[in-house]
Amino acid sequence: MPHAPASLHPLPELAALERTIALGGSHLQARTVCSVQLPGGSNFPVLSITLGNPSLDVPAVGYFGGVHGLERIGAGVVIAHLHSLVTRLAWDSALHRQLESVRLVFMPIINPGGMALGTRANPQGVDLMRNAPVEARDAVPFLVGGQRLSPRLPWYRGRFAAAMEVENQAVVEVVQAELLSRAFSLSVDCHSGFGVSDRIWFPYAHTRTPIAHLAEMHALKRIFMESHSQYRYIFEPQSLQYLAHGDLWDHLYQQACSQSPARIFLPLTLEMGSWLWVKKNPRQLFSRHGIFNPLIAHRQQRVLRQHQSLLDFLGRAAHGHRMWLPAEDARTYLHAQARHDWYSPK
Repeated sequence: MPHAPASLHPLPELAALERTIALGGSHLQARTVCSVQLPGGSNFPVLSITLGNPSLDVPAVGYFGGVHGLERIGAGVVIAHLHSLVTRLAWDSALHRQLESVRLVFMPIINPGGMALGTRANPQGVDLMRNAPVEARDAVPFLVGGQRLSPRLPWYRGRFAAAMEVENQAVVEVVQAELLSRAFSLSVDCHSGFGVSDRIWFPYAHTRTPIAHLAEMHALKRIFMESHSQYRYIFEPQSLQYLAHGDLWDHLYQQACSQSPARIFLPLTLEMGSWLWVKKNPRQLFSRHGIFNPLIAHRQQRVLRQHQSLLDFLGRAAHGHRMWLPAEDARTYLHAQARHDWYSPK
């Protein structure tokens, strides 16, 4: 399905994405996976953009943002990375060679309806990150962990046994086709709003049980920290902070494991610590968007820049995954080391 022109969709982020798509020309493939309608009748597309080698024999990386409509900076970070790649295509021969052996997938604005309305949830009042068919195994925080009481309350999961929201179905469709169909894939979903530190989370959110690919996740953390020692991300399972029902990436990781145990899918969540922006500019507390986004222009530009190394690293890590994935005889040691680092009582 062709995507609609930006003039029909006045969101600044959507307009920026449309300009980048136009700039990319034949290097990109863009399509509307689904459309979201607002109560007033406006329609917004949920776009998927791909570039690189489409062969299922090569690894892939997925970049996602805008799951929560209030967290506009997440969409901005993903769009900024796509724009950087597109402009580099004009002169970067190394990038062209890399794209011959990797597939890159972008869904920067998953919840355009919530973004247009200025809400965390989608236009139906459903929190997309509490909407997947996954139940927490232990107690979750009241409301925050997901609730079915009312869409007027935050963190609403949707009706019991109902199908996932169309936005989540679009993500599942793209992930199934572009990521889970390959022997190796990574993803990063960009959010904001938790604490004063930038965190990189990985599943699970619904249980404190470690994932099957804990050794691979530890190896990924190690090569990132070794090559980016100046960064201060906290790399950890989400369950160390809180448990939740309905996590979309838990659902997709479980699908990957059940479909083919030999395939490796490592989903990450970048959780930008927006409390630091509020600390530097306390007036942001009086703005609904200010709690989740840097409102001062130079600070916003700094945030857009500072995470590009992480997103670029993931493309390189996928491209060279055979060089850092642990061999079978090393997995037991790395698994034990990861359990000690992330799951042992401190």
